[in-house]
Amino acid sequence: MKFIFRWHGSGDPVSLEKIHQIPGLYGIVTSLYKLPLGEVWPMDILLDYKEKAAKYGLKLEVVDSFRIHEAIKLGLPERDELIPHYCENIRNLAKIGIKLICYNFMPVFDWTRTQLEYALPDGSHTLAFDERTIDALDWKKGIDLPGWGTNIEPELLQKLLHAYQDVTENQMWENLKYFLERVLPVCEECGMKMGLHPDDPPRPIFGLPRICKNQDDLQRLMDLVPSPANGLTICTGSLASVADNDVPQIIRHFGRQKKIFFVHARNVKLFENGDFYESGHTSDSGSLDMEAVMEALYDTGFDGYVRPDHGRMIWGESGVPGYGLYDRALGIMYLQGLWEAISKIKARI
Repeated sequence: MKFIFRWHGSGDPVSLEKIHQIPGLYGIVTSLYKLPLGEVWPMDILLDYKEKAAKYGLKLEVVDSFRIHEAIKLGLPERDELIPHYCENIRNLAKIGIKLICYNFMPVFDWTRTQLEYALPDGSHTLAFDERTIDALDWKKGIDLPGWGTNIEPELLQKLLHAYQDVTENQMWENLKYFLERVLPVCEECGMKMGLHPDDPPRPIFGLPRICKNQDDLQRLMDLVPSPANGLTICTGSLASVADNDVPQIIRHFGRQKKIFFVHARNVKLFENGDFYESGHTSDSGSLDMEAVMEALYDTGFDGYVRPDHGRMIWGESGVPGYGLYDRALGIMYLQGLWEAISKIKARI
């Protein structure tokens, strides 16, 4: 297992100097977050990131947030102009040593939360989701929520939401298949793997077609375009924000198939009405048994990449919501402790 840490680039208040002081780190994961969707990426920026990380003994082998253009998700004619750009990016990333791409196929919203500074009793702050807030919104009158969707101009957001109203889940599956049939052969040629991130949260939002919500959906993805490059990013917190998802079982199911390429490991506190907040990583902080998660990974021979996902803001820290240093550092040390204990106990049996 390779423990890595997300870094948002040169403007990140969490510096590489601080990140490399965390024991046991293999490397970092990053992306080019501010570029328009569908463009060919300038490799010089990522090469610069790679060189900066190497100075601190950290590898850069994974790209996160490889965002897919809405025209591809909608199946519009311009997808045939855009998909070659993604193929070129895959080839270029492979040339500079990137081995894995994490992407998603969520329409419009990369993730959805109703609060970015939800106050916990201990004084820390975290990301939260309130179902009633979502239900009360009329997207036709505009959406005022924190997160990726609010970076879209209101007129464009309305246009996108209208465009999806006649798109069914089956059509979304066909559009995903169309995309994968064209990019996965390129991945196979250059030794790249692609790990799809499940919907976050994995439930209907604003009537949008959400197709990667549970084990059945993820298995459909594996069967959609069979390829050694077609795999998963298991986000434990995303999946666990719906009570019906048995995350350790999902890990065992796909781990036996060797289809888990990347793990975003975090806990979540889930309430009976479907509301949730992102808790500390430990099992007793949330609703997910993190020891069972790590044991499932061990038992299925997982040797891929793991990063501590979103953390709380603690000890007065401020920065990118969910991506402060302190709580994620606590989280990755907890995960390493679980992994070491499980490994040594299993070795004695």
